[in-house]
Amino acid sequence: MCGIVAGIAERNVLPILLGGLRKLEYRGYDSAGIAVFNDESKTLQRVRAIGKIKNLDARIQQNPQALTGKIGIAHTRWATHGAASENNAHPHICNNKVAVVHNGIIENYQQIKTTQIQKGYQFSSETDTEVIAHAIHQQLENTDDLLKAVSQATSGLKGAYALGVISISSPETLIAARKGSPLVIGVGIGEHFIASDVSALLPVTQNFIFLEEGDIAKITRKSVEIFDVDGHLASRPIKQSSLTLQAVELGNHKHFMHKEIFEQPQAVINALEGRITDDQVLVSSFGQQAENIFKDIKQIQIIACGTSYHAGLVAKYWIEDIIALPCQIEVASEYRYRNPVIQDHTLFVTISQSGETADTLAALQKINTQRTNNSSLNIATLSICNVAESSLTRESDLTCLTHAGPEIGVASTKAFTTQLVVLALLLTSIGKIQKRISESHEGRIIKGLHILPNLIKDALQHEETIKIIAKEFADKNHALFLGRGTMYPIAMEGALKLKEISYIHAEAYPAGELKHGPLALIDKNMPVIAIAPLDDLLEKLKSNLHEVKARGGQMIIFEDKKSDISSEQDFTVVKVTSNVGRITAPITFNITLQLLSYHVALTKGTDVDQPRNLAKSVTVE
Repeated sequence: MCGIVAGIAERNVLPILLGGLRKLEYRGYDSAGIAVFNDESKTLQRVRAIGKIKNLDARIQQNPQALTGKIGIAHTRWATHGAASENNAHPHICNNKVAVVHNGIIENYQQIKTTQIQKGYQFSSETDTEVIAHAIHQQLENTDDLLKAVSQATSGLKGAYALGVISISSPETLIAARKGSPLVIGVGIGEHFIASDVSALLPVTQNFIFLEEGDIAKITRKSVEIFDVDGHLASRPIKQSSLTLQAVELGNHKHFMHKEIFEQPQAVINALEGRITDDQVLVSSFGQQAENIFKDIKQIQIIACGTSYHAGLVAKYWIEDIIALPCQIEVASEYRYRNPVIQDHTLFVTISQSGETADTLAALQKINTQRTNNSSLNIATLSICNVAESSLTRESDLTCLTHAGPEIGVASTKAFTTQLVVLALLLTSIGKIQKRISESHEGRIIKGLHILPNLIKDALQHEETIKIIAKEFADKNHALFLGRGTMYPIAMEGALKLKEISYIHAEAYPAGELKHGPLALIDKNMPVIAIAPLDDLLEKLKSNLHEVKARGGQMIIFEDKKSDISSEQDFTVVKVTSNVGRITAPITFNITLQLLSYHVALTKGTDVDQPRNLAKSVTVE
């Protein structure tokens, strides 16, 4: 959500800023803008536009010379305070002296705004960000030091922010500040940049400095000085990104979501690499202290949001069923605001694709605070994440990266799959350390994970059939997903994907709950999607499906080849796979639901990669 790109160089930064904004489109936004210090006029020049980057580019092309400059800031905005309008778009400028771009939310902006109005400041937007520009301007009335002005201004802010700041008083300086919202510095030769994530800067550098919580940086063409939360000069390492520009390009695919669905076999291979042998899991892949931590835990608490929450639900079934260890899961936005009873010997597992999900991060910080306040509390934290330098990984005792690679589409696909793979490795590791599974059982799980990439490839072969099924949704506005056991959270994930990108209202239920309400919804206009693996609940599921059919419902069934559900009128059956186990079955069946949601969205003509009202990384509440 929201995106920042800024830079200072010996060349015109406008093309770099525009290119960076395009790389950040996946984060979700409704307006965009750029401001540069123009060397000829010695003024701040700004252009903003509602809608896509192409609209901003069109406005710039009307007078490109005005936006020419060697230092500038740019932003894609996702509306929080104030509607999507040109006045609310970033950058915000105060009295033609200071320009600011901001990700995050300033919780005390109303109080600050009231004080600033009393001092004569005028507001042209409804945003919380404008108070930051005014606060910095106010400090610049007393000092020419832009770093000092930003530091003093931010000291009065409550909430979360990532900032990029430039001023006509210091045209050779770019200021970056980070509190609760991610920000990286791109290191070039005689030039430096900042961005919300590395993908925006890959065309200009592979070397990055990851700012830590509370950091503020003074950036010039030739130097970077970083000060920590206490104002002390800090040393932050320069790290070379393994991410390539090609990894964030579409290639031969029409949409990033489609590309990422088909990248899943390789993503699974990457997630498993170096973590398993032919027949066993390597516990050390979770960290040097993993074995000591795992042997003492007596229960697991999973905390996550959205798709990651569904991955955790699948894991709860696995953990309690396979290794008989108590496991609870909760939505992070609920957990962080209640007073949970924390038991000794609990492993807290936080799951997030970006590692910057605001609610999940706040929940982890709450747990860490309680541990600090109670030194006798014996607990541990583990993050499962796709971003190595994220806030979540830095604040956890143990980390296991999913290695899914960049995921640009808002609707998560390969991140979900690799989260499940890592969760399978986790339960196997704990089961192994605590002797809750035998060596032969561990070997069977590992064998299943070895064949998983091929099972996914087989599932992808059903795309043409799914394209035909998707056409049946052209006039549909509602859908119901059914599953039992681990397939219930997979049904939840399928429903989420469908509503995210096709805007069809979709719900998921355990199939056994049909008589408790959902049957009232069944008619010819309500397609019902069911998942039918070959397991102990198959016969009960078949009974549930016939209840739907008897009431005129249109059934779409994704089944194991041996489940033996026949295709007939109003009964469309897709024989997805066979020879899947408890671990591989939910992952494999989910692939076909991803394809279904994708092709239904194409049928509906919606924006697949950037669905309305949604952002890729929810970094604010």
